[in-house]
Amino acid sequence: MLLINYKETEYYNSKDLALSVIGGRWKIPIIWHLLQETPLRLNQLEKKLPDINQRMLIRQLRELEEDHIVSRTVYPVVPPKVEYSLTEIGKDLEPVVNGICNWGDEYLSFLQSIPKEQ
Repeated sequence: MLLINYKETEYYNSKDLALSVIGGRWKIPIIWHLLQETPLRLNQLEKKLPDINQRMLIRQLRELEEDHIVSRTVYPVVPPKVEYSLTEIGKDLEPVVNGICNWGDEYLSFLQSIPKEQ
């Protein structure tokens, strides 16, 4: 068996590795918004994701940056200007993210078709 070592963690296959990179409550929504419009500043992402607090958003963006999914550009101006965009490997997630979103639409329709108990 081939073990994959990445960021001090061992993965048994590439699927586990992929899920560790894009898994979690906020990473898919962040990637989805960056696929729709890029680059985005932190405050723009906060407006698009009103249920996430700034600390969690920054943490998720840092993890995505460490995994080379998102790039962060800092402009040398006052006040500081920082923009986030997808890297090339991040853009490759488009069919995956769209597939998850489409499945979500189908699942919602399924849930709405289930008769409600009286």
